[in-house]
Amino acid sequence: MKPVIFFLILAFVFGSCNTSLTDPQQIIDKAIVAAGGEKYVNSTIEFDFRERHYIAIREGGKFSYQRVFRDSAKTIHDFVSNDGFKREIDGVVAEVADSMKVKYTSSTNSVIYFALLPYGLNDAAVQKKFLGETIMDGKAYYKVEVSFRQDGGGEDFQDMFNYWVSKDDFSIGYLSYSFSENDETSSRLRKAYNPRRIGNILFLDYINYKPKDNKVRFDQLEELYEKDELEELSKIELQNISVK
Repeated sequence: MKPVIFFLILAFVFGSCNTSLTDPQQIIDKAIVAAGGEKYVNSTIEFDFRERHYIAIREGGKFSYQRVFRDSAKTIHDFVSNDGFKREIDGVVAEVADSMKVKYTSSTNSVIYFALLPYGLNDAAVQKKFLGETIMDGKAYYKVEVSFRQDGGGEDFQDMFNYWVSKDDFSIGYLSYSFSENDETSSRLRKAYNPRRIGNILFLDYINYKPKDNKVRFDQLEELYEKDELEELSKIELQNISVK
């Protein structure tokens, strides 16, 4: 075999073995494609979560996020869209103070954001940073940090997230986040389970963990999880999912 051909083959073999990525944008792009990709762009997704019904309608750049629930004997229907926030009570548009519009918009967006992960991780306000590779429960993951620009990042733009993206199939295995509440910073770690595809979109449920000491730093959560030193707080379960 000629030396030039030999070295070309060698380079190909070693190049093929080295499949690791270091660009966080590429990792997130692959995660979105693996979860559903273009299926998110023009879709109507409905699900139930904690006795509330959610609807996410996307038509290209237009969107309408909705939640419907009963309060006493009344039906509350919230709408978050490109046009802002609107609330209907028993089918009639209600007056809502600006401060409450912000609160209701945030709570509606938050549930749908987590339900449709990783789709929202390419929003314009998202900033990504590669944190390396790690092993969680014996499986290899890319670890990506997500933060938000103030412009377009919403009222909680200072929240921080880490995502563990599987090196095998680019699904999200874990996520952690820090958030401020009542002038105090807290952190959580979620472990994905119950993966299922509906309408060619991957949906996940999560076990939600918290540190025993609320003063634990955000970047300590992975170590504490590995040491079994986090407490299970709740389960994040989506029910009655439909995709059109």
